[in-house]
Amino acid sequence: MNTKPLTSVLVALLALSSTAAIAAAQVSSYVENNSPTGDPVVDASFNPYAKGLPTFPGYTPGVVIDKDNVETYKGMLDPAMYIFIKNGWYTVQTKAAFSELLTKSFREATKTNYKNVKLDPKTLQLEGYVSGRPFPQEPSLDDPQAGLKLAWNFLHGLNWGDNGTVNPFYWQYRNMKTGQVERVIDFQFNFLNYKHRFEDAPIPEVTPNPSDLYRGIYVKVLSPDDVRNTQLLIQRYDDDRKQDDTYLYLGFQRRVRRLPTGQTTDSFLGSDLMIQDFEGYNDRVGAMKWTYKGAKNILMPLYYHNDLKLSDEFPQPDGYKFVAFGGQGGCFPEITWQLRKTYELEAVPVNNGSPISKRLFYVDAQTGALSRTLIYDRKGNLWKSWTVGKTDPDHQLAINKHSGIPIDDSFSMVDLEAMHCTTGQFKGQISFKLNPPSLFQVQNMRDSGGGD
Repeated sequence: MNTKPLTSVLVALLALSSTAAIAAAQVSSYVENNSPTGDPVVDASFNPYAKGLPTFPGYTPGVVIDKDNVETYKGMLDPAMYIFIKNGWYTVQTKAAFSELLTKSFREATKTNYKNVKLDPKTLQLEGYVSGRPFPQEPSLDDPQAGLKLAWNFLHGLNWGDNGTVNPFYWQYRNMKTGQVERVIDFQFNFLNYKHRFEDAPIPEVTPNPSDLYRGIYVKVLSPDDVRNTQLLIQRYDDDRKQDDTYLYLGFQRRVRRLPTGQTTDSFLGSDLMIQDFEGYNDRVGAMKWTYKGAKNILMPLYYHNDLKLSDEFPQPDGYKFVAFGGQGGCFPEITWQLRKTYELEAVPVNNGSPISKRLFYVDAQTGALSRTLIYDRKGNLWKSWTVGKTDPDHQLAINKHSGIPIDDSFSMVDLEAMHCTTGQFKGQISFKLNPPSLFQVQNMRDSGGGD
């Protein structure tokens, strides 16, 4: 009797069964990840849309907003977005909003710990914080510390989870008047939370951690040749009163130097961004005075990456495509926007030498992300508009699927005074393996740079 055909069938059935089991496990994990915690305060914080999505008079999701109808929808646009559309610089494609529930481990950590968290009345530092969202309670205009609590929520938010990598990461410097691309820089960005970890081992802390660091950010330029191997390292302490340690390695100097605090608000490598702009806001909570201005439903850049009309720029071996850019000067992401609940948060620099007078953040009420920021110059005039587009993780790279962590996917920094912009196109991954702690040390900069 020839058993080969039977054997082949059995192997195929086993493989199919295994695949089905894996798929079933993934679905089960996904359902569990999206289940409520049972704490009404926590569940309301992470799902503000449980009783319905935001609405605006006369607005139907799917409408295209342009200069001809912008006045109709002015109330659901932030001031910079209104200017862009009114001037004919940008046409906005809207889409129905969706609820972006975050990973259950983060929500459970919030549930377990938030009742023990408070602000020290003298230092305004967190007391009793372990992990999760420190203050899931709905902010109130009657609470003088509501703005500060929102800032702490962002600092200990879910951006990249416990660890993330962006590689490649293309920045394009553009003349907004002519559309000329003046420069393209390819970066690698890495992020690692040393403490207050909730998802990936080691939990709750990477050890050893003798300096008591909270977070590390490592940046390396991959091209072009004139700035290749330029590196930046930011080490943020768990004690927010301590200034970040920021180091820069310049390839042509072949040495690591420590950056003075003030240089984090200088132009980074000639772009329209400051180091302080990274991730929406990249600095200590104590660097700003925070004021909560109230809740508002506005359009926010949250979308499904794979559903967009993507760019053919920068072909990748795996076929991955980046968000495309268009509008005036090619400065605006060709994405879909959705009406979402936000918290308006004002941040005024404590340092009188800052080049800005304030930042106005629109904090996504559900995810905590700072996806829309308006930056004002020292005279109080609107200077820059900062957009960080995010994709649902289930509609981008397979490695991010079911992570419950919205993925940074595009950015646009528009300088209205200079009529210039810098745009960013991402390929981001949630991964501890790609972010070893050794990467976030000064010695790594010397070793990889070949400097002293």
